[in-house]
Amino acid sequence: MARKKKADEGGGGAPAWLVTYSDLVTLLLTFFVLLLSMANMDKMKFNDALGSLKGAFGLSGSVGKIDITKPKVISFAPMDDDFINRLYQKVNTALTRLRIDKDIDLVKDRGAVVLRVKESILFDSGSTLLKAEAHSILRKIAALVKPLPLNMRIEGHTDDLSSANPQSSNWDLSVQRAVSTLKFFASEKLIPLERMSAVGYGAQQPIVPNTSNEQRALNRRVEFVLESLGHYKKELPYLIDANDQLPF
Repeated sequence: MARKKKADEGGGGAPAWLVTYSDLVTLLLTFFVLLLSMANMDKMKFNDALGSLKGAFGLSGSVGKIDITKPKVISFAPMDDDFINRLYQKVNTALTRLRIDKDIDLVKDRGAVVLRVKESILFDSGSTLLKAEAHSILRKIAALVKPLPLNMRIEGHTDDLSSANPQSSNWDLSVQRAVSTLKFFASEKLIPLERMSAVGYGAQQPIVPNTSNEQRALNRRVEFVLESLGHYKKELPYLIDANDQLPF
C-alpha cells in the first residue's frame, strides 16, 4: 500500500525542463517579431515595442530612455503614375487655354510634372535680371500653379560653358536666376512664399549632351517642378479619388 501511494504522489504533467524550454521559445519568437515591427524605426512604434519587450521579460522600472530623434528633413515625395498622368493632362489643357504652350515645355520627370522654360524667354545671356517681357509669362505660370494644392520648386540650369564673369560660376548663375524668379512671384504676391523654393544646379543636370550650340541652348533653362511634400494621398484625397476635380 505504501508503495502505491508513493506512485500516486508523483502526478502527471510535462517535465520541468520542457516548460522552461517552451517559455524560452515563446520569448525568442516575441523578440524577433518585435525586431521586425521596429524595422521602419518609427519612434512611437519603437518605444511601444520597447515597453512590450520589457514586459515580456518581466522587467520593471526604467532601463534608460532610448532617444532616436532625427533632425527633420523635408524630402520630395514622388507622386504615383496615375496622379502624374492626370495632372499632366490638366496642366497641358491649362497651358493651351492660357496661350503659353509655345513658350513652355511640359514634361513628366523625376516623379513630378515640370514646366520647362528656355533661358532666352526669361533672361538675357549671362544676366540674372528678368526681362520685362518675361513678367507676363510668369504671371500666367502663377495663374496656372496657384489653384493647385502643390508646392513649386524653381530650378535654374546652365550649359557646360564657363561663365563670362570670372567672379561668378555657372552654379552661381543658376542659383541667382532661380532666386530672381522666386522674388518676382513673392513681390507680386502671385504665389504664397511658403509654397515655393529655389535651387540652382549649374550644368549638373543637362537634358541633352552639351555637344552643340543648339543643345546647349536647351540646357540653359528654368524649370518649375510641381511637387508634393509628405504623403500627398492623405493631404489631397479629392485629387486622387476623383478624376475630374483638379482645380481648373
